[in-house]
Amino acid sequence: MKPGCVHRPLSGRRVVVTRPLEQASELVDRLRALGAEPVEAPTIRIAPPEDHGPLDAACAAAGSFDWIVFTSANGVDAFMRRLLDGPREIRALRGVRLCAVGPATATQLQRHGLKADVVPAEHRGEAVFDALSQAGTLSGARVLLPRADIAREMLPDALRKAGAKVTEATAYRTVREDRWSAAELQARLRAHPVDVVTFTSASTVRNFVEIVGAGPAAELLAATCVAAIGPVTAAAAAELGIETRIMPATYTIPALVDAIAEHFAGQRDAGQAAGS
Repeated sequence: MKPGCVHRPLSGRRVVVTRPLEQASELVDRLRALGAEPVEAPTIRIAPPEDHGPLDAACAAAGSFDWIVFTSANGVDAFMRRLLDGPREIRALRGVRLCAVGPATATQLQRHGLKADVVPAEHRGEAVFDALSQAGTLSGARVLLPRADIAREMLPDALRKAGAKVTEATAYRTVREDRWSAAELQARLRAHPVDVVTFTSASTVRNFVEIVGAGPAAELLAATCVAAIGPVTAAAAAELGIETRIMPATYTIPALVDAIAEHFAGQRDAGQAAGS
């Protein structure tokens, strides 16, 4: 390496980002900082619910809940938007305990002036349930879940089995991105060799396959490296016959980028060892 040159572990690597455009900046910026060339190919977008009634009713009764459990930053934003658009104020949440599925969701609460009472160490529904169980008795507790229309049923089912009174309210919808046709997206991905395709939710995987087509998707992904943010996303990929080769121990964007960098560093070290 020439004096003064800074080695960046992902230099020259093309990494596909399937997150919604408006939410891709953190992943894109972190990849660029490590020298990668991000290729934005969003497969989903976030849309408001078709009916705001259940969410508005939940906001109106916000102070009556023992817990409000946020399983995504999108859920935080959608809930707070409807809460504050009405006649209510943030004081309506006084006395209500808040749970955030992970640090990104907890940070989004902080941006609204709120602090999560519980943030589980593992960022998935099973860990949320365990953390809530350890935080107090769930039997009879009133729990609000403002979340996506396609969210897993694991958490509300487990809470109900524990005796909690669960209110589910669709805060937002995850819908397929229709920015490109299958042919256009395929052309975008085939224009230059791709090193990694990143998936940050089960819906990004499913919609990638739906947009591109099962056959072309299998061909494209077999020739590259798939990185999934966590086990739920990896499981969705596996259901579609997609092998995940990179998954961080912590299910966050920074950890995902670090895992990608470590993967290629390992490849580089192995190549150097073989050549020595």
